[in-house]
Amino acid sequence: MEASRIAVIIGSTREGRVGDGIGRWVAGVAAERADVEPVVLDLADYDFPPCYPARPTAEVRRFTGQVADADGFVVVTPEYNRSFPASLKQAIDYAYDEWHAKPAGFVSYGYRSEGFHAVEQLRTVFTELHVMTVRTAVGVNLLADEPLDTERRRRAAEAMFDQLTWWASALKQARTRRPYVS
Repeated sequence: MEASRIAVIIGSTREGRVGDGIGRWVAGVAAERADVEPVVLDLADYDFPPCYPARPTAEVRRFTGQVADADGFVVVTPEYNRSFPASLKQAIDYAYDEWHAKPAGFVSYGYRSEGFHAVEQLRTVFTELHVMTVRTAVGVNLLADEPLDTERRRRAAEAMFDQLTWWASALKQARTRRPYVS
């Protein structure tokens, strides 16, 4: 079986963020699997324009090219004000067709809610982009005094990757047989 190329998208660009560590953890879990080829797309590594450009910049094209090359996605997002950060929405909006007929999973973090309000919002956005979101997500409560790599989180991540790779394979085969049109 060919490994699915899964883009782990780190959605926060704030100074002092914890999302980069969480993103590296989830990419590490993915790398342990024979059916996943993880690629980290850290939005802090892109020099996106402050306003949506009339024509895509080189950085926008680089990001959308990596979205196009991926078979699926894991979005690592904080919860800010019961939603996800503007940096993530901006990046999502740079691509359109590149997202179509691919699956996405979520790893979220926040205080008490584990970032699940952000995931609820992202599911709606990705539905509009014709993305199949998987049911199982991974949540991190930043108030809990526990290590990131707990048995509960690892089980959730494995279940998420099981669902994600199934959908990535099925949708890739479907796109190969018949191009997706929206």
